[in-house]
Amino acid sequence: MEEKHRRILRRNRVHLVKELDLSDLCDVLLRKDVFTQSMINDIKNCETKRDQARKLVKDLESRGEDAFSAFLEGLRVTGQQNLLELLQKSAPRVHFHPGKSTEAGYPLIQPHPVYIEDAVPKKPRTQPSPSPDEGVKGPEVRPRRDSIQYYKMDARPCGLCLIINNLEFEPKTELSIRKGSNVDCDKLEKRFKSLNFVVEVRTNLKQRQIKSELSALSRKDHSIYDCCVVVILSHGTEVSHNRFPGAVYGVDGNHVSVQEITNYLNGQNCPSLQGKPKIFFIQACGGGEKDIGFEVSPDEAKPSIGGDGDQTDAIPFSSSSESLSPSDEIDARATLPTPSDILVSYSTFPGYVSWRATVSGSWYVEVLDNILKKHAATLDLTTMLTLVNDEVSQNSAKGLYKQMPGSFNFLRKHVYFQTSE
Repeated sequence: MEEKHRRILRRNRVHLVKELDLSDLCDVLLRKDVFTQSMINDIKNCETKRDQARKLVKDLESRGEDAFSAFLEGLRVTGQQNLLELLQKSAPRVHFHPGKSTEAGYPLIQPHPVYIEDAVPKKPRTQPSPSPDEGVKGPEVRPRRDSIQYYKMDARPCGLCLIINNLEFEPKTELSIRKGSNVDCDKLEKRFKSLNFVVEVRTNLKQRQIKSELSALSRKDHSIYDCCVVVILSHGTEVSHNRFPGAVYGVDGNHVSVQEITNYLNGQNCPSLQGKPKIFFIQACGGGEKDIGFEVSPDEAKPSIGGDGDQTDAIPFSSSSESLSPSDEIDARATLPTPSDILVSYSTFPGYVSWRATVSGSWYVEVLDNILKKHAATLDLTTMLTLVNDEVSQNSAKGLYKQMPGSFNFLRKHVYFQTSE
């Protein structure tokens, strides 16, 4: 490395040590042969994040002539724009080798980061658009993830994911077969495997079996993981609650409350998940009411995707004058209506039915899967769930009934899933 570049690093060392996020940067520098795997291991073995950053900056000074440019490129592709601009201001005449390319075929250093067009709008000052003379669009940039604002999510595997898919119920329960649920299950199994989770699927569980699986999950050692996900696809109902509303049915007709489900993985009952995100996705009815929505302006209305194959995830709790075709089903029976690091995402608002297509699966899971596919590389979980809420809310069953997902969020930080991108 040239002496002028060493001086730049030393001049800005305080800021670098304080703000540098190594979670993805080390991988970039390893791919560019700035560091060896042994050197990366030595950096990560330092006790604190600041010690790791301090050693990385110090070791960087002894690397080759391209190390400084590679470091700037690493800051760019990992979204650490503030530090990148800080170093560039300190070196206005630094040559960034525009002719050289990364392994993806993009210029080594570009004057502006590139962001996906359909991401959540951001202030122009902090995220400028690509300059007109950039011939090739660079890779999507994920925001930097420091330990204060974001959960650590770089373990491989990232965590365990349990999917409970209750499809066929005992005749005595009078709960219908949940046609299309296998489609939901397959989608989410593939999706969470792609997000580096170890996925286990359990099918047609009774109440006691649901509790047994959750208890077994809570007893596992999650110390090597950063997250845990539970997905439940079943009929649902309303129950009395203190924190989390709703309950899901076992195939024997007995239900387990969502509150009890989350308790299995709280900090007291599962110590190895303390301080780590526990995420629950519930595809089931929150009750027996059907939402007919309200009128909006033509500009806000979107085409309905609902059709004759739409079913709900509730069982009618009383006779109704509504005329529904035999293909319309319901996933709940109406009854009665402070944990940290837990998020529960519901397919529908408490008290209302949840709709499911017999061929393509539930509205909620179909949209959730698509949003994760499109945006998991760049957006945090709560932002993606807001997109899910918006898209599902535009659908209509039989041209009449609506659905509104929602979540109970007790997370303390942002969650970014791992992706291969």
